[in-house]
Amino acid sequence: MVEYTLDVTTGSMQHAGTFDNLYVTLIGTERQSEHTHLTNFKLGDETGKVGTFSVTTLFSLGCLLLLKVEKDPFHESPEKDWYCSQIVVRTPEEDEILFPCHRWLSRGESVLLRGGRATKAFEDLHPRLVEQRKKELVQQKLTYKWDEFGDGILYVININNPKALPSEISLTFSKAFQFQYTREAGAAELKRKGLTDSTQRWESFEAMKEFSWLKKSPYIEYVSQHWKDDDFFGYQFLNGADPHVIQRCSKLPPNFAVTEEMVKPFLANGSSLAAEMKKGNIFITDYKIMEGLTKRLIDGEPAPLTAPLCLLYLNPEKKLLPIAIQLGQQPSEENPVFLPSDSEYDWLLAKIFVRHADSLKNQLVSHFHNSHLLAEVFAMATLRNLPMIHPLRKLLIPHHRSTIHVNIMGRALLFGPGGAFGNSSVGGAGVMQLLKKGFSQLTYTSLCLPEDISARGLESIPNFYYRDDAMRLWSIINSFVTAVVGYYYPSDSEVSADSELQEWINEIFYDGFLGNVNSGIPSSFQSVEEVIKFVTMAIFASSAQHAKLSPAEFDFLGWIPNGPFLLHRAPPTAKGQSSMEDILPTLPNKAYAGLALSVLWLLSRTFDDFVPLGDYPDQRFDEAAVLQMIKDFQAELSSLSVAITRRNSELELPYYYLNPKMIENSVTI
Repeated sequence: MVEYTLDVTTGSMQHAGTFDNLYVTLIGTERQSEHTHLTNFKLGDETGKVGTFSVTTLFSLGCLLLLKVEKDPFHESPEKDWYCSQIVVRTPEEDEILFPCHRWLSRGESVLLRGGRATKAFEDLHPRLVEQRKKELVQQKLTYKWDEFGDGILYVININNPKALPSEISLTFSKAFQFQYTREAGAAELKRKGLTDSTQRWESFEAMKEFSWLKKSPYIEYVSQHWKDDDFFGYQFLNGADPHVIQRCSKLPPNFAVTEEMVKPFLANGSSLAAEMKKGNIFITDYKIMEGLTKRLIDGEPAPLTAPLCLLYLNPEKKLLPIAIQLGQQPSEENPVFLPSDSEYDWLLAKIFVRHADSLKNQLVSHFHNSHLLAEVFAMATLRNLPMIHPLRKLLIPHHRSTIHVNIMGRALLFGPGGAFGNSSVGGAGVMQLLKKGFSQLTYTSLCLPEDISARGLESIPNFYYRDDAMRLWSIINSFVTAVVGYYYPSDSEVSADSELQEWINEIFYDGFLGNVNSGIPSSFQSVEEVIKFVTMAIFASSAQHAKLSPAEFDFLGWIPNGPFLLHRAPPTAKGQSSMEDILPTLPNKAYAGLALSVLWLLSRTFDDFVPLGDYPDQRFDEAAVLQMIKDFQAELSSLSVAITRRNSELELPYYYLNPKMIENSVTI
């Protein structure tokens, strides 16, 4: 008799255990074992339980190829899914083989697992493995299908109901419960304060602080005190909710009617705009993307929306200050250039309209389209084209956790009836137009952080904590990806020969990016270096880049005047006609402000199943070399975390968003 010992591990999440009967079959190169019953008494209804079992055969099975796990379809106990984390098999030859599973099994369901070293398609020589690999991908492509979200926008999954999702990509029980509870608590807060259907305007700025959510962010009080300050206004373009608009200005756009005389009083003594441009001290934010959008109708009138240009100056004290704002793209007498020397309320209103445009662009383009939808493209391509044994599937799948499920819920929450952005200034039609514009501007260069920073001329601007932390993170992720990819692809020829890898990137290009050649996204890989760069970008975008956006949005936009998604009064068209009485009526009414704030609060939460960047609780790799690479990756991230914490201890306003301990491994909220 020959004995195989199996260590079967139940997942550690809630309700992972089962009392159902379980069965395994070991499949080797020579033969397969009998359908073997695993007694449920060793597993039971406990989470994280490890049960040890034996499978005996008359003869050796040869080299183990596959392991089949089945859940009894006819058990008498109440039906309950079981989460199989992994199975480790010790063979008579004293080999120890890891069979990762990491999925739920329903009653009567079975799964065929591959164990051992991660392999590429051309490395599978046994006919049974080749056949199984093909069957797995056929099934995955039947399960996960692309669909159009909107004309000229990144494609999404063709499922609109989260309950229809396969269990392997659904939210954990605890996450789903906490998400629903937080959402309902937000709705209850609005109802309790009588804001659900209120059309009332704000009586004062103090009244805005009554939301209980605002007390839960140490930033809100700071923002509420400094939102009118020019230096804080400038600071936010670097370290606020969206640091992706600002760029160095070496020449004024022809449609920006700023003159030397206008801004000379705000520059260093004796200097000029031309001189400061030459020194690299002039920056610009241009919201042309907001021009021409369909606006929401309020009482039959279109909501106010501008496409501003804002000029900023890095002064000798290293503060970034706004020195000119033009609220429309086309200069005219009714579209003057506002200056810091204008009346307090003219200047404040001009800044509010800039923040309005910035907040909408941030939420809809930077956050939703370029982060959530982009991460969904990567997740879909991985699920459809890379089998579980593929090295890149093992590397990438932790960075896709919960993304598709969260996106389906997000699309309904944000853009469905009563959604925060369907009721913003741009309305439903304007949202889709803005997303389409965002897609047309999305490029490979803009997604690759070092190239993006260089293209925008931001390499040396001081106090740019986002850049400093993000560049370190990019480098650490790149080093990790270089090690892992280099381990499995020692030569360019192996990249070219990997048909599954080529199909993965081809599908990202054609089905995700709609074959947009102007994006610069590759449609194939010819070298190891190309794979490393793209995978680095995909992991960075699905973790660090998203982590920068969600928490910061509540911190900075949670103070309503600093980040309104809806305004009620038109922008000033002449100078000297604004007063304090114009500010509050311009801002969102109580009902919409409450709705927007509740959404920001929900999207900024950290849930119990949080997995920080670099943590891989589900072991998928079986190779000692790769497991060591993961440890090295974690050590580098830990070192960066210590450095950021030390830096932040000396800052008036700590920048914590890209501390690796605060970054989730995937887009999960």
